[in-house]
Amino acid sequence: MFLWRSVVGKLSVTILLLVTVVLLCLTFLLVQFFENFHTNEAEERLTNHANVIVSVLEEHQEYTTGLNTVEKIAGSYNTNVVIFKDGMYWESPSVTAMEVHLPLSVFKKDERLSKVRTEGEEVIMHGDFPYERHGEDVHNEIFVVGMPFKTANGEDGSIYLYQSLDVIEDTTRETKKFIILSAGIAFILTMIFAFFLSTRITAPLRNMRQLALEVAKGNFETRLPIVSQDEIGQLGIAFNKMRRALNQNITALNQEKEQLSRILTSMADGVITIDRKGSIVVTNPPAERFLSMYRFENNVERMEGAYQLPKELKKLFQQVVVLEEEQMMELEIQGRIYAVLMTPLYDDEFVRGVVAVLRDMTEERQHDKLRKDFIANVSHELRTPIAMLQGYSEAIIDDIAESEEEKKELAKIIYDESMRMGRLVNELLDLARMEAGHIQLNKEWIDIRALSQKVYKKFQGLSNEAEVTFHLYEKGDWHDVFVDPDRMEQVMTNLIHNAIRHTEAKGWVSMTVVANENSIEVEIKDNGSGIPEEDLPYVFERFYKADKARTRGKSGTGLGLAIAKNIVDVHDGEITVQSKLHEGTTFHFTLPFKRESS
Repeated sequence: MFLWRSVVGKLSVTILLLVTVVLLCLTFLLVQFFENFHTNEAEERLTNHANVIVSVLEEHQEYTTGLNTVEKIAGSYNTNVVIFKDGMYWESPSVTAMEVHLPLSVFKKDERLSKVRTEGEEVIMHGDFPYERHGEDVHNEIFVVGMPFKTANGEDGSIYLYQSLDVIEDTTRETKKFIILSAGIAFILTMIFAFFLSTRITAPLRNMRQLALEVAKGNFETRLPIVSQDEIGQLGIAFNKMRRALNQNITALNQEKEQLSRILTSMADGVITIDRKGSIVVTNPPAERFLSMYRFENNVERMEGAYQLPKELKKLFQQVVVLEEEQMMELEIQGRIYAVLMTPLYDDEFVRGVVAVLRDMTEERQHDKLRKDFIANVSHELRTPIAMLQGYSEAIIDDIAESEEEKKELAKIIYDESMRMGRLVNELLDLARMEAGHIQLNKEWIDIRALSQKVYKKFQGLSNEAEVTFHLYEKGDWHDVFVDPDRMEQVMTNLIHNAIRHTEAKGWVSMTVVANENSIEVEIKDNGSGIPEEDLPYVFERFYKADKARTRGKSGTGLGLAIAKNIVDVHDGEITVQSKLHEGTTFHFTLPFKRESS
């Protein structure tokens, strides 16, 4: 079986089998030819001898003298001679020395041989002429030539010459040995030639196999040497061309793969590639953020759901596979609205997978809402202080306040409301400058830990008054960070103040500051009332306010979180929020470590 796994073995065995069949046929034909040749030669020789003896007997006047001559001829020819004439017979004296001796009865009783004496026919034959001797049958392969003759006196007679076929068989046997020896030598030479030829032919093929294995491993630099211009050489040239083309194609594919990866990474929309079984194959960063939000909202562990498709998307995926058409839906996760478009991927005639594009439509919806609500919010915020200013001013003008003390009280209310309107206008102007990029930052290298401790101490009184436990946690190897300290204090103050306001008595608020190698992370967390899911996308927008039932009778302008987000943004940081209703809220912002001074 091992030979048939190798081209050398197959080719060598094929050549050997072919040559063996040819040699066997040729040997058989040659043996048959030489057997017939020796038989014919013995027949011709005996016939010639018989003709010579017949000529001697017919030419000699004296029969006795002729027999003497025949005896000499028989001795020189090493052939048995039997002569019948007038009922008498004569045997050459050399008969007793021969290996084969036929009794006279054989010549008389055998019908084939007796025709020479009775009918005067010439007989040439060979075969087995059995006779009985000492009660046993004797068998001999004999070659016999029988001829009639007529003496000079006109007397008829017959002559028989015979000899054993062993002489012919010996000659044939030697010939067979020579032929078989020649065939064996030819077979051995053929075997050597076949192995040499097969090895020479298959050497380039083995090199191709080795090179193919190298190509399979990604090594495209190895070149197959061309040692001939025959078909194998042409195959080697074609193989080298294929290797170069494959190298170019692999390089092009890698470049396209890298380009596609860059495109997917830089896309603002999320992209998820799904195989036919519904497993996620490829995602980009926006899609990863979407899946992370889904896992957080549905309490799915990352390891369990890392490659699991959300159930809403799975239903849409099944529709795409069954209908083989694009399908679209909208999905709301953590208060953000996503438009999902799924398109089938085909492999010849059947769907081999699906690609899903997820577009975050939250900002578009927010812009639509803000466009409608901005004037209403500003009007609402200004209406109350303006109405109070107008009312209390009319009270003073109409002398409703009679005493000086009442007038001062009304004036104090008018002053407070005007200050409130001033703060609102200043915050609006400040926010507008930030969003326009005109904010002036006074950056310096500060110890963020000292700043966080300062803010922590500032809110101890407020937290104690609200019966809320306030903790500060610090982690990491501390280093200075290049920021505007007043603006950072404004951000921390705003987030902590909101957390305390929205946390019930006996609750807790924590601030965690972590110093990483390249950034500072600050997390403000509480176990308060939380933010409804539908409000999460709008917490950083202008005039956003939670439900008054959760503010515990206290209200602000609704601009604090918008200002905090813009401050973090101009510091090249990022701020996020995660919340569940009645379970608490977590604000998290990150500041990069190293920034050059402007």
